[in-house]
Amino acid sequence: MSNKKNLTVCLTPDIFCNYNISDDSIIVVVDLLRATTVISTAFHYGIKEIMPVSDLLQAKEYLNKDNYIVAAERDALPMEGFEYGNSPFQYMNDDISGKTLVLTTTNGTKAINCAQDYHVITSCFINLNVVSDFLIHSSRDIVILCSGWKGLFNLEDSVFAGCLSEKLILSNKYQTNCDSVLASRILYNQAQGNLFDFLSDSAHRRRLKSLNIEKDTEFCLDPSIKSDIIPTLVNGKLVRD
Repeated sequence: MSNKKNLTVCLTPDIFCNYNISDDSIIVVVDLLRATTVISTAFHYGIKEIMPVSDLLQAKEYLNKDNYIVAAERDALPMEGFEYGNSPFQYMNDDISGKTLVLTTTNGTKAINCAQDYHVITSCFINLNVVSDFLIHSSRDIVILCSGWKGLFNLEDSVFAGCLSEKLILSNKYQTNCDSVLASRILYNQAQGNLFDFLSDSAHRRRLKSLNIEKDTEFCLDPSIKSDIIPTLVNGKLVRD
C-alpha cells in the first residue's frame, strides 16, 4: 500500500465543489496574473496581513481606516475610489509596512474564499520554492486551485499548477489519478524556458497588453524578488507563515 499523498489540480473554482476533498487537505490557490503575485509581493515588502474579500462593498468599509490599505480590481483595471489596484509594483514601497491590506480582485480573492473551509495557502513564482518544500515535507493531500477567469479555465494558472505539480511528483512523495495534473504538467513542460512567449496568445496576457501593463506580466512570470513567506489563511486573513 502506497504511503504517497494525493495531488489534484482544480482548473477553476466553479468546479471545486465537485472534488472529494479530505478535511485536512491543503489548498494551494494560484492567481498568477496577478492576485497571488501581489499577495507575495506585499508580504515581501512588509504588509502585516491581508484580508481577501469578494465584493467591493465589503472592501469599501475599510476605506479611510488607520493602518489599512484597500485595493480593488475588476476586469484587470483598478477601481475608482481605491488607492491601490492589482499591480505588484504598487506594493513595492515602505508605506505598506505593518499595515493590513484589504484586497478584492476579479478572480483570486474569490478563489481563496471559495476554499476557506480548508487549510489555504497561496503561491506564485515568487514563493514557489518555499511552497514546494513545505508541501513535500507535509503529510497532507494537496489540491492546487487555479483561480481562472470568471469561472473559466485560463492558461497561466494551469501552467503554474503544472510547474508546482512537477516538483511534487518528482519528489516521489505524491501520487495522482487526476487528468488536470497530467494536462497542467504537459503545458508546463511545453512552456518552460520561455513562459512569456508561450502565453503570448493567452486571453489574459492579451488583456493586460491592451491595457499597457505588460510589465506586470513579465514580473509575474519572472519575478525579480524571491520570498520565503507562505501566505496562510487564518480566520479570514492571510498571514505570514
